[in-house]
Amino acid sequence: MQLNAIFAKDVQRPIEGVIKADDTAHLGTEVDEYVLTNEAAKGLELLLEAYTNYTNANGVWISGFFGSGKSHLLKMLAHLLGDVEGQAFPRERVSESFRSKAQGAFLPALLTKADRIPAKSLLFNIDQKATLITKDQGDALLKVFVKVFDESCGYYGNQGHVARFERDLDNRGQYEAFKAAYAQIAGRDWTHGREEGVLEEANVAKAYAEVSGQTEGTPTNILTKYRTEYAVSIEDFANEVKAWVDRQDEGFRLNFFVDEVGQFIGSNTHLMLNLQTIAESLNTKCQGRAWVFVTSQEDMDKVVGDRTKQQGNDFSKIQARFRTRVKLTSADVEEVIRKRLLEKNEAGETALAKIYAEQHANFKTLFDFVDGAKTYRNYTDEAHFVGTYPFVSYQFPLFQAAIEGISDHNVFEGRNSSVGERSMLGVVQQVAKDVGDVEVGRLATFDHMFAGIRASLKSAAQRSIDVAERNLPNELAVRLLKALFLVKYVEGFRATPRNLTVLVYDRFGLDLPALSKQVQEALTLLETQTYVQRNGNVYVYLTNEEKGIEEEIKNVDIDASEVSSRLFKILTGEVIRTNKLRYAKNGQDFAFGYKLDDQVYGQQRELTVHFITPEYPFGPEETRMHSAGKDELRVILEPDERALSDLRLLIKTEKYTKRKQTTSLSAIEDQILRSTESFASV
Repeated sequence: MQLNAIFAKDVQRPIEGVIKADDTAHLGTEVDEYVLTNEAAKGLELLLEAYTNYTNANGVWISGFFGSGKSHLLKMLAHLLGDVEGQAFPRERVSESFRSKAQGAFLPALLTKADRIPAKSLLFNIDQKATLITKDQGDALLKVFVKVFDESCGYYGNQGHVARFERDLDNRGQYEAFKAAYAQIAGRDWTHGREEGVLEEANVAKAYAEVSGQTEGTPTNILTKYRTEYAVSIEDFANEVKAWVDRQDEGFRLNFFVDEVGQFIGSNTHLMLNLQTIAESLNTKCQGRAWVFVTSQEDMDKVVGDRTKQQGNDFSKIQARFRTRVKLTSADVEEVIRKRLLEKNEAGETALAKIYAEQHANFKTLFDFVDGAKTYRNYTDEAHFVGTYPFVSYQFPLFQAAIEGISDHNVFEGRNSSVGERSMLGVVQQVAKDVGDVEVGRLATFDHMFAGIRASLKSAAQRSIDVAERNLPNELAVRLLKALFLVKYVEGFRATPRNLTVLVYDRFGLDLPALSKQVQEALTLLETQTYVQRNGNVYVYLTNEEKGIEEEIKNVDIDASEVSSRLFKILTGEVIRTNKLRYAKNGQDFAFGYKLDDQVYGQQRELTVHFITPEYPFGPEETRMHSAGKDELRVILEPDERALSDLRLLIKTEKYTKRKQTTSLSAIEDQILRSTESFASV
C-alpha cells in the first residue's frame, strides 16, 4: 500500500498554510476544517465568559508559537462574534459549526449567548494595514486603528486628513450632497478623485462651497488646510468610536481583531503602551461596547522583554486590560494536524495497526534521544501512532523549538522576520506530499521539514546546504546537514551521532547499527569538508561566517613539537601531577623522568614513565617487547584517532584567536570568536 492511500482525506488537496485576515476565498473551508482542540476549547470558554459577562476588561490576548493557529482562531472569532463587512458568509453558519464541535455543557450555551449580542467585526493584519506608516512614529499603532475604523465608515483611510474632511461633512449631513456635487463638477466619482486630493483641490473647493453655502470666503485649498491641521489622538479616536456605536442599536458592539500585533510591536515598549491606552480609552468611553482582540507570536512577557521597575508597573496595566488570555501550544498543533491532515481511512488503520504490533517494542530504541539531550514524547499507544504516522511525535515540539531558535538569531528574511511565512500545518502537508509515493512503513524524517521554511530563510544562512547539494555525492550527508541546521539553535538538544541517527531514521525494519555507521561516515565527511564543526561528540552546523573562520583556523601552521609539548604538559601536569614515587616499606621517595614516543622531556632519572601515543609507529605487542630490560613503565594511550587531531585543532584555535584580537572585527566575527574561545577553554 502506498502512503498516499492511507489518509481519509487527500493530503494533496489545497490547504491554505497561512490564514490571512483579508482572504475570503477559502473562508468556507477554513470554517468547516477548523479543529476546536481541547486547549482551544478551554480558552474559548473563558473568552466567551468574559465577552458575554462584561466587567471592566475589554481586551483579549491570543498567543502561541509559529503555526499554532492564532490567526485561524482570530479569524473564526471575528466571524463568530460579529458581522465582517463585505462578507456574504453568514455569521450563523460559523456559530453552527462551532456548536457542532463544542463539547460539554457550558461552551454551547456561551456560543448561543454570544450570538444574541449584535456586533460588527473589524478584522485586519496590522502590518498589512500599516503600508504607509513606519513603526518609529510614536502614534504608528493608533494610526492603523484610525485607518481601519475610517475605512469601515466608508471614509478614505489611506489619507487621514481626507477621512477627517469626509467625517466632518458626514456629521453635518452634507457628505452625500458633497459627493454628488463633486461628481457633477469633476466628471468622476469622489472615490476616485479623493486619491488625488492635491490635483483636485479646485474641484474639491467648488463642491465644498456648493454644499456649505459659503461661496464667499470659502478656502480654495480646503484639503491642504485639513492636512496642515490634521493630528490624531487616542481620546479623539475613542470619542469617534463611541459616537459610532451610540448611533447603532442598543447593546451593539464594534470589535477590533488585530492579527500579529506582537510582531508589529516587537521590543518597542512605547507601542505596547499605546495598545494598552487604546484599549483602556475604548473601554472608558464605550463601556464594553468596543473590544480589542489581538494575536502575538509570544507571551506578553517575551514581547516586552527586560523591564525596568517603571516598565513593570506599566506592564501590569496592560495585563489588567488584556485580562483574558488564550495560549495555543504545540499540543494544539499536533491535535489539529492529526485531525485535519493525517486522519486515516479504514485500510490505513488496519495496515498501521499491524506495523504497531510488530514495532512498538522498539519505539524507545528508535526514537528516544540520549547523551543528555532533552526528552521529547514518544508514541504513547496505538491510537497515537496511527494518528501521527508518518510523523514521529517528537518532531512537532522539536521543530517548534528550531523555529524559535532560528527566529531569535535573525535568520529569517523579510520585514517581519521572526517566524517566516509558513505555518506548521503547511510544512507538515508539504512533507506528507514529498514522501507520499512510498510504501507504508516509511517515515517522514526531521530533515524533510527544512523544505517547509527554506524559502523564508536568508540566503547566506543556508548557503552551505546549497553548496552541499551541488557538490556532495553522499545524500545522507546532505540530509544530516539540513537536520543540523534546524537543531543548531535548539537549547537542550545534543547533536551526537546517536541522536542524529534518530532524526534521519526513515523506515521501520532498517538496520540501526548499519545506519549509525553510515551516519558517522557522513558526519566525518561533513567535518572534513568544513560544513560542520565537531565539539567533542557533538556536531554543529556552520553558518557562512562560521565556515570561513573554521577554514582559516584549519589553515593555521603549527609545528609537531607544539603538539607533543602540549600533550606532555596535559599528561604530566593534569593527569599524573608528580615526578616522585614513594616506596611504602621504607618511606623513601624515588624520582622518575618522562618520555613521549621515545622523545625525552625534562630531567632524566633512573626510572622513566614512557607515554606511547596513537601515532607511535609500533603496535602494543612490539612496544612491550621493546621495553624488556629497561627501567621504565610504558603507558599506551587509548588508540583514539581523534585525540591528537583535536589537540592540533585546539592549538590552531588558540593561535588564531590571539592573532585576530589584534585586528578589527565585525560584530558577528566577534561573537563567533567569543564562542570559539569558550570552546577552546573547555
